Amino acid sequence: MNSEQIIFYILSFWFVASSLAMIFSRNAAKAVLFLVLAFFSAASIWILLEAEFLAITLILVYVGAVMVLFLFVIKMLNIDKSTLRAKFTGYLPLGLIVAAIIVAEMSLVLGDNQFGLDVFRFSSPTRHGADYSNITVLAMQLYTTYVYPFELAAVLLLIAIIAAIILVYRNDTSRKKQSISEQVNVQAKDRVRLVSITSPSKKGK
Repeated sequence: MNSEQIIFYILSFWFVASSLAMIFSRNAAKAVLFLVLAFFSAASIWILLEAEFLAITLILVYVGAVMVLFLFVIKMLNIDKSTLRAKFTGYLPLGLIVAAIIVAEMSLVLGDNQFGLDVFRFSSPTRHGADYSNITVLAMQLYTTYVYPFELAAVLLLIAIIAAIILVYRNDTSRKKQSISEQVNVQAKDRVRLVSITSPSKKGK
């Protein structure tokens, strides 16, 4: 076993351990931090596979932007733990059914017929020269072979963004709204009132 394999097993251990810690963590902020560790471990494994562009993208986009946004949202939300536990208990049967369906589907896709040792042989990644660009290879695959799944994923993300905005939006009548037209058309006589007040000294005289 060479040094590269040792590094791979260490990174894989931290990747699996941080993923499990993220799932079973009771604190949402700690779960996000464990997810950040999982992203760093996955990015390090991609660097071993000479996929530097994907590794840097994972760190910059997900760790640098998405995870920071998650932390802000978690800290801004005022979540009642008792209400959250009650909802969790209510949705537990449905969640177990959905989880069983997902496990069954993944077992069909990731079974021995598709990923068995007799079908898929593991080998060390092919080494390339200094002039090799994985960005070019990735772009050729993404925008030629997988262009339709890529566009479909973009549409699904757009739908998810719109759905998240609709779910978060609340029509609160007590909120103060800004009317630009009223501010532009305001007149001084509508906002300023001139009052004549007699000073106390003049009253005494």
